[in-house]
Amino acid sequence: MKRLLIAVGVATLIAAGTAAWTLAAPAGKSGTKTSAAQAALPPLPAAVKSRGRWIIGVKCDFPPFGYITASGKNAGYDVEVAKAFARLAFGHGNRVTFTCVTTPSRIPTLTSKRVDIIISTLTYTKARAEVIDYSVPYYGATGRLLVPNNSNIQKLSDLSGKTLATTRGSIYDRWLHNCFKNTNVILTDTTSTSLLAVRDRRAGGFMFDDAFLVGVAANDPNTKLLGARFLAIPWGIGIRKGETDMRAWVNSRLKLMKKRDQFWLIMRHTIPRRFYPTFKKNVPRPGNTLKYPSGPDPETICP
Repeated sequence: MKRLLIAVGVATLIAAGTAAWTLAAPAGKSGTKTSAAQAALPPLPAAVKSRGRWIIGVKCDFPPFGYITASGKNAGYDVEVAKAFARLAFGHGNRVTFTCVTTPSRIPTLTSKRVDIIISTLTYTKARAEVIDYSVPYYGATGRLLVPNNSNIQKLSDLSGKTLATTRGSIYDRWLHNCFKNTNVILTDTTSTSLLAVRDRRAGGFMFDDAFLVGVAANDPNTKLLGARFLAIPWGIGIRKGETDMRAWVNSRLKLMKKRDQFWLIMRHTIPRRFYPTFKKNVPRPGNTLKYPSGPDPETICP
């Protein structure tokens, strides 16, 4: 019974966090006219064009980037980027079908051709780039650690002997195993399961993207974020290897959206105003270019 109550509490917390992030979607032009500038860009891949709509993999448990609203609709920053692609391709933001993916399932979903692309909080790593292609960056994330208010974990050097939760296959999964060998790691398939591990005291903290954790901490008075920031690495859109036409289309439209400052418009309509300072520098803008890391994989570099 106690575990059931905790699970209900986590579900309530996720729902509250989702509600906190839920704002009006940015308005977009739905006309069918294509500008001369866009007409000169790479053409839409034939398979997507002939179908007349996109099929895109997104997160469904990751507010404010990809989640399901109380009315059962996909929402969030990644979802709005996908809708912008639909408008650019077909003139209507509703010409896209969403497929829910998790951290461990998203790349297999892409490589098995169940979706055209994945816009799913996908942090760049060299290992992943050997399996799939990445677009140019469309968001810059940073790692944080969520702990209970009464936790004796104050900094990363306190992790020895502790137990932390994170999602299976995430960059934090590999970083913890590479750099914190005396730390026990609980791997889960969903963010809600990792939160549950913290709430029922099986884990002393949840290591994940700040983009998700800041919303949890803002709506849960029993938790806090440590000050340490780490693994500041951009996200990219996942594309199958060899699909050069898809990569050309996606990159050209991302650059067009950056030029028009559309990412900040999307972000402003995705998060409450009080979070603007936290996220303002995390999106591509005319004066803000995101870059993938060069040199050794950050997940192999220990503090």
